[in-house]
Amino acid sequence: MKNIDLKKLSFEFSNNLKLNYDLKNKNWFNIGGKTKIYYKADNLKELIKFLQIIHNKEKIFILGGGSNTLISDETYDGVVIKLTKNFNNISKLSDDVVIAGSAVSDKALSEFAMENDIGGFEFLSCIPGTVGGGIKMNAGCFGKEFKDILISIQAIDKSGQVLTIPAKDINFKYRDSGLSEDLIFLSASFKGLKKAKDEIKNEIKSLKEKKEKAQPTRIKTSGSTFKNPIDQSDKKVWQLIRESVPLEKSFGEASISEKHCNFFVNKGNAKFEDMRKLIEFVYENVLKKTGVKLEKEIKILE
Repeated sequence: MKNIDLKKLSFEFSNNLKLNYDLKNKNWFNIGGKTKIYYKADNLKELIKFLQIIHNKEKIFILGGGSNTLISDETYDGVVIKLTKNFNNISKLSDDVVIAGSAVSDKALSEFAMENDIGGFEFLSCIPGTVGGGIKMNAGCFGKEFKDILISIQAIDKSGQVLTIPAKDINFKYRDSGLSEDLIFLSASFKGLKKAKDEIKNEIKSLKEKKEKAQPTRIKTSGSTFKNPIDQSDKKVWQLIRESVPLEKSFGEASISEKHCNFFVNKGNAKFEDMRKLIEFVYENVLKKTGVKLEKEIKILE
């Protein structure tokens, strides 16, 4: 490590810090090696202290639910931070405003809103990530995105400065917030609308049924691999893949889902390189056939 005293760091954060920690079971693909430092931050005070000691000397990766992350089999030469406990709280600020920590799952936020008769959060029940990741990539489905309900976020930069950013100051685009990689999201406030619990419940049920029909579930996958190329084509990414790629193609145990061809699947013990080769194969075939340059939706940690 670059001028960081690992012994001192381990002593300072003994319960929540692991060295050479295995990340394979921390992501939905079940792929990946180790990280030199893995730190579970329980609260803001501890996180600030940790960041001040690291003092921007290391690469930092924030791991949320691991639902759209492909991790290298090599050891990550940096710090992986997982936000826990105090970052997993949800509360109601008013009749239609909810505050959620960035470690809260999208599904839990959707359920909390339903229990409090607040609509507008139904789509979150179908997104398999956390609030922090959802903001970062402006996650969405069925025509709604995070930007549609967001009021503001609280974040911290990697030197330990806390700041609040109103949604109107964020340049949201399709699957992108444009926010600095230097920011770690802490919490966010969201605005919905008053709605009867039964109505919300029925809408969630209907969305889940749609998802179940169209997407693979209960399998080692990481959600959509590529973004829809809205600036280059009026076709959806799955249509471009279906037209351009032999769908039975696999590398090792990395293959294309039979249910949705923009979902790639670890059929057993796929390696990082297998999945990366599959991603590159699909990218190159779509480019060759259609001229469209696909952009990855999943994050790659290496």
